[in-house]
Amino acid sequence: MKSEELKAPPSWRAIDFLSDLHLAPELPATLDALRQHLRQSPADAFFLLGDIFEVWIGDDARFDAFEAECLTLLKSVGKPLFFMAGNRDFLLGPAMARDAGLTLLPDPCVLEAFGHRLLLSHGDALCLADTGYQRFRAQVRSAAWQQDFLAKPLAERRAIARGLRDASQAAQREMAQEDWADVAPDAARDALQHHRCQVLLHGHTHRPAVHELGDGLQRWVLSDWELDHGQPRADVIRLDAQGLRRLVLAAAGQPD
Repeated sequence: MKSEELKAPPSWRAIDFLSDLHLAPELPATLDALRQHLRQSPADAFFLLGDIFEVWIGDDARFDAFEAECLTLLKSVGKPLFFMAGNRDFLLGPAMARDAGLTLLPDPCVLEAFGHRLLLSHGDALCLADTGYQRFRAQVRSAAWQQDFLAKPLAERRAIARGLRDASQAAQREMAQEDWADVAPDAARDALQHHRCQVLLHGHTHRPAVHELGDGLQRWVLSDWELDHGQPRADVIRLDAQGLRRLVLAAAGQPD
């Protein structure tokens, strides 16, 4: 298990972590909330830990209307932006990263900042009980599958992605959220011990919480964002000299 290690520059005073925004054309309020947060947050850097986009079908889509709007927003931030692939946007590559000003991160990645040593992950690779998904993940992360998929026309890729998303949503509707596979505690502890970290910070599960894993180890889970349908929710986790804390955004009903 390999990871890149980053050290926060001494000049940084705060770092924001967010994930699972699932940005899509039909979710304008969620995109607006991201725009507002990136512009107003006092954070010196932002770590986007996967599923920022509902789907990413290849960097050649970055010139289409919605993707181009997102690219322009990210490019305008003027602060360091770090991106880790999720299960929805794992095809985001170097061309989009270059144009949007993103630094691509491996999963997992170690961050040292403010006296803390954090292990960052999207989280899906640690949901070991979901064996069907793990088989699918291995398939779509293979170079052969990605080469074949990216060779297809954009319109065909959009249709394939739409079909996969519809199938995933249908499967989720058939079970209660509490029955969805979660991060395996033993896998989380093993990863933390292997990388000599105290905290695992991840998204993916849409179950924001702090889990005590024993021996001083913790698992902090980011929330998903939903500001267009149903009960609003959107938060970030901020790290500064005082430690980690969860902030609910104003768009979700509380000031950030």
